[in-house]
Amino acid sequence: METVEMNSVSLKRPRSEDDVANADEIKRQKISEESKTGNDSGQSVETVTEQPDKSLLEDTKNEMIPNEESEEQEDEELEDSDEDGDPESFADMMKHGLTESDVGITKFVSSHKGFSGILKERYSDFVVHEIGKDGRVSHLDDFSVPVDDEDPSEETFTVLSDEDKQRLEELQLLKNKETSVAIEVIEDTKEKRTVIHQAVKSLFPGLETKTEDRDGKKYIIAYHAAGKKALANPRKHSWPKSRGSYCHFVLYKENKDTMDAINVLSKFLRVKPNIFSYMGTKDKRAITVQEIAVLRITAQRLAHLNKCLMNFKLGNFSYKNHPLKLGELQGNHFTVVLRNITGTDDQIEQAMHSLREIGFINYYGMQRFGTTAVPTYQIGRAILQNNWNEVMDLILKPRPGAEKGYLVKCREEWAKTKDPAAALKKLPVKRCVEGQLLRGLLKYGMKNIISAFGIIPRNNRLMYIHSYQSYVWNNMVSKRIEEYGLRAVPGDLTLKGATAVHIEEGDVDNYTIHDVVMPLPGFDVIYPKHKIGEAYKEMLVADNLDINNMRHKIRDYSLSGAYRKIIIRPQNVNWEVVAYDDPRIPLFTTDLDKLEGKPLPVLPTDGKFRALKMEFSLPPSTYATMAIREVLKMDTSIKNQTQLNTTWLR
Repeated sequence: METVEMNSVSLKRPRSEDDVANADEIKRQKISEESKTGNDSGQSVETVTEQPDKSLLEDTKNEMIPNEESEEQEDEELEDSDEDGDPESFADMMKHGLTESDVGITKFVSSHKGFSGILKERYSDFVVHEIGKDGRVSHLDDFSVPVDDEDPSEETFTVLSDEDKQRLEELQLLKNKETSVAIEVIEDTKEKRTVIHQAVKSLFPGLETKTEDRDGKKYIIAYHAAGKKALANPRKHSWPKSRGSYCHFVLYKENKDTMDAINVLSKFLRVKPNIFSYMGTKDKRAITVQEIAVLRITAQRLAHLNKCLMNFKLGNFSYKNHPLKLGELQGNHFTVVLRNITGTDDQIEQAMHSLREIGFINYYGMQRFGTTAVPTYQIGRAILQNNWNEVMDLILKPRPGAEKGYLVKCREEWAKTKDPAAALKKLPVKRCVEGQLLRGLLKYGMKNIISAFGIIPRNNRLMYIHSYQSYVWNNMVSKRIEEYGLRAVPGDLTLKGATAVHIEEGDVDNYTIHDVVMPLPGFDVIYPKHKIGEAYKEMLVADNLDINNMRHKIRDYSLSGAYRKIIIRPQNVNWEVVAYDDPRIPLFTTDLDKLEGKPLPVLPTDGKFRALKMEFSLPPSTYATMAIREVLKMDTSIKNQTQLNTTWLR
């Protein structure tokens, strides 16, 4: 499922209705080529701290889309190079997208007057630091490698020629019919042979080595230790027992999402991506700092990657006996710059004080619902209705809006022929959801859509039904706030430990709005005992669903439900208004800047522009852009901004 990533969003105050009506006649600002298209893993204007639901955490663990490496590389090249369409038509195309009101985001909690600002004008204007389960904020501040007598020498990384490495990689990945690779030992000494043995075994997990004499010359022979399984299972016998099995490190990345980063690291290390673990995925269009763990890869090998990787830095290495688990974190700390703001100092003070003291509505943000004319929640609703023809149609049918050219051609072919083979031929990128579904239909036939849909990775399939849950939750929370305001009322729900209980009339004064939770629909939750409880039932009835029967005949699609706080009050809120002249200069120093000793640019006291620098910490499953929305009092959807003649800047 294709998404569109924006370079930046100018969040402007709404103009008059006449202005909006005439917006089509106003020439749009050029969109940079980079912002024109994106891929599944990219972020749009949304920033979610983590995987949004506990029920999703287990679903996504170690789940990878199975593809041949050559196909992945081909897909990546196509995704990076596709330039179909006129950039000036983008604003028109995005008119078919969603607005916040389409997904139930309609209320604010603060009373201040909103103002304009540019979000993510530069990806370095958005910095995310992970907060671990112990409350420690992850920072990259140390490149040193733990001293270990078991580590190979530095010569290990240089003793093999590029040609040798290429041949060994092909052997390791079983890319040719060779059963071994012979490396001649030049300047033969026992020490030299030892280094080559170490280099092959440490750089190419799964390969064993031995020494042979051939025609009076010494050769190191590399061969597979355990067939195809060797690559998936790092060598156990070569890892010192005194050392923890997992190397933990801090990953600093720029303009790359977490899974893309891990795929890059795994390719450079020549290992499978599933030996990496992490606590949460982070944004693409941002600078992010998070902890990663990898099984039986030395800190020395990881540190060596700092010499050859772009937009990545690895540091703060340590060995531990455990991997990381999704959801095992307290949240994230955000540092955000909103550039070219229009608010007065009083407006900004009121907005930030409100964010710190009251908070913001804990809506699921726009990214949860997709950026095209077919929202993900509609597909989720069709799955829950057991309407598989509708599921297939929604995913594959032509749709207006911003999409890559090959997807448009694929959809047109599908609409014309309903032939999965013909449609698949129009689709060079096979690992997108559309390609996976078409392959499933080719394999199982048009009468077995359920099995065809099952080819899509489980976490991607569950994304659709979780999107529907989020859609219901957003709408119900807006109704709850409209009906009862920002106070706890009898019939509301609150959590006692992990159990939800109703607030009774006699206890209502013991609770505030910050204690109130509302359910995502499912078979294992209870609902409010006031008007909103009935509103849940009415909404699901309108969608041909039974709120009292949320179990699906396919177990994966049975919804147990969950509870979510309706108001989030960020922690560690700080802000500052700064002046600047050059929109290209950074307005704060990053971890990498500090390590490299880069000074912060000197800013003018009275510059042409003003920016709001804000910091805050959020728990998992909350969207930073919903906090920013509350400050600016603006609709954050791409559609709304383009209709308001949004300026898209590099």
